[in-house]
Amino acid sequence: MDNANTFNPTKFEPKAYVNKRSATDKKFKVAYDALEDEFAALSALLHARTKAGLTQAEVASRMGVAQPVVARIEASLGKKNHSPSLNTLRRYADACGMKLVIRMVAQT
Repeated sequence: MDNANTFNPTKFEPKAYVNKRSATDKKFKVAYDALEDEFAALSALLHARTKAGLTQAEVASRMGVAQPVVARIEASLGKKNHSPSLNTLRRYADACGMKLVIRMVAQT
């Protein structure tokens, strides 16, 4: 068998990359830290969908929208120019069999 055509993906560990880059690049750390709430929101959405065992298409069907709308909701959380409304997040949570809960915590 020809090993030149064997698929061999490069392992990427995002947390390790962020930790290493943040330690040496202060601008990167500031920019990454500024996105902490967006990363947390995206993580919550993906966790809810995964826990419910649903695909984007299934969530979309339950929300009464097309699959690209759900993809856009999930993708928009990393962008500052557009964020989903609370109503949209409620509908997404409901589609996953969950309830949207918002809380504020003291800054550390």
